[in-house]
Amino acid sequence: MAFSESFLQELIERSDIVDVVGSYVRFTKKSGANQFGLCPFHSEKTPSFSVTADKQIYHCFGCGKGGGVINFIMDAEGLSFRDAVEFLAKRAGMPMPEEENSGDAQRRRRLLEANRDAAKFFRSCLTSPQGLPAAEYMAERQISPSTATRFGLGYAPDTWDGLREHLKSKGYSESELFDAGLLSRGRKGNFFDTYRNRLMFPVIDVRGDVIGFSGRALGDGEPKYLNSRETLVFNKSRNLFAMNLAKKSKSGYIILAEGNIDVVMMHQAGFDSAVASLGTSLTPEQARLISRYTGEVVIAYDADSAGQKASQRAIGILEKLDVKVRVLSMSGAKDPDEYIKKRGADAFRNLVEGSKNHIDFRLQSIEDKYDLSVDEQKVQYLKDATDMLAQLSGAMERQVYAMRVASKAGLSAELVQQEVERSRKRILRSAQRRQDRELSQPIKQLQPADKEYRYDDPESAAAEEGIIRLLFLDQGLFRGRELPEPGEFTSPVLAKIYGVLKEKAEHGGIISTATVSAVLEPGESALLASILQKPELLRNGQQALGDYISRIRKQKELAAEETDLIALANKFKETKGYGG
Repeated sequence: MAFSESFLQELIERSDIVDVVGSYVRFTKKSGANQFGLCPFHSEKTPSFSVTADKQIYHCFGCGKGGGVINFIMDAEGLSFRDAVEFLAKRAGMPMPEEENSGDAQRRRRLLEANRDAAKFFRSCLTSPQGLPAAEYMAERQISPSTATRFGLGYAPDTWDGLREHLKSKGYSESELFDAGLLSRGRKGNFFDTYRNRLMFPVIDVRGDVIGFSGRALGDGEPKYLNSRETLVFNKSRNLFAMNLAKKSKSGYIILAEGNIDVVMMHQAGFDSAVASLGTSLTPEQARLISRYTGEVVIAYDADSAGQKASQRAIGILEKLDVKVRVLSMSGAKDPDEYIKKRGADAFRNLVEGSKNHIDFRLQSIEDKYDLSVDEQKVQYLKDATDMLAQLSGAMERQVYAMRVASKAGLSAELVQQEVERSRKRILRSAQRRQDRELSQPIKQLQPADKEYRYDDPESAAAEEGIIRLLFLDQGLFRGRELPEPGEFTSPVLAKIYGVLKEKAEHGGIISTATVSAVLEPGESALLASILQKPELLRNGQQALGDYISRIRKQKELAAEETDLIALANKFKETKGYGG
């Protein structure tokens, strides 16, 4: 739907960007009006993510993401513009305007309704005679009826059209059900049920909406787990199974597992903070979702080599969000489900409480690869261990764990500590060289972070950015002055942004990150944020504006002259017979 400028303006006035972003990012330093922290959208060790209070924008100097508070929620929560507005409106206690029958809003609502009705259908099938295969499977896995009710488990009957016919009778079209991922399409264009003869796990987001499903095969069907495909309402990389339940836990930590059954059995045993990713390794988006509800994660992945590798990857993602990470070490069982069944809930609780921190886990993983009684392998162990410790940000942590490595290898602590610091200096020097290379390329610095918006004429684009910056910061500068037309800009994306601002200025509209983002693409909003981050002295605004306009027109003249000279040179070559 289209929101009024006055509504959007009131929304951002009630949603201070420092407060909103501060619930996702821990600010570690302040410079003038800017707050800095580690970027939540890409991996980094040095804070390059800034929030500017007076301009109400965020910008990452590393990955280039940026915009206003609505753009931030779109990026952080994976929401559309409309849903991000609703998210902030709820946060601010503002009622949403009356919805028009806008296409996206109506489609999204229909898909969520279809998923909800599908979940009810699967649930009814589970409790009917045709649900016997699923009931037997649940009994075999020791899933109690009360747990099945809590998770809304259901059964997809072994038919090609059971769900389709049921939902069509409720008024849904086949195309809607296909868009929701509930139907699949055959080679001849016919529709059929996506899920057949499967135990169904509804995927419910933190708002309580059924956004998709995960179906466990009960026969010989493949794959063993079938997850909903990407839809308008379902993105598996941004959601976690059972997060809607785990967010209410009072345990103080989230247990991260691999499989749905593991999660169900942990909840049944009293561990109500367990969640699982949806057929993927942990993603940065899922990690950010977790970090909204806890500062500590216990990784309970399978004990096999694949699970150990996945644990290492998850550690790397979570520690960048300043989340404390511990890792379970399960001996005698391949996963939490098997461990609880073999040894009971109390033993599993002891396992959780005694789990290793992520540094212990990684050092143990390195040690397990080598025979330390063999000198060559001991040297390799020391190299891997010191390289890993060198990446720790805390000097005290590096020193304590270096002493432990030294003890394992039978060397002096001082020698290992020196090697750790030597390795750390190499890492820092390499990072500095990369940064120096970037800074030594001034033309590259003029280019947007997003290569899609590369400037053909960087010098003219710098002036075009200046005009946009002045117009955004002080519309009064443009009163009584003839403004350049967007067609005079050399960059199409800058011409578009300028055109939006110019139209609002000429018609008395509100210019703010919210009203402008409503008509820009996310990448264009990020570019605007990067433009606004650059310094501009408004006290000399009239002079600066005139200089920018003159520079654009001068560059256009130079470009025209260059084109004429090239044409003349080509004509001369042809006349003298130099061509070909």
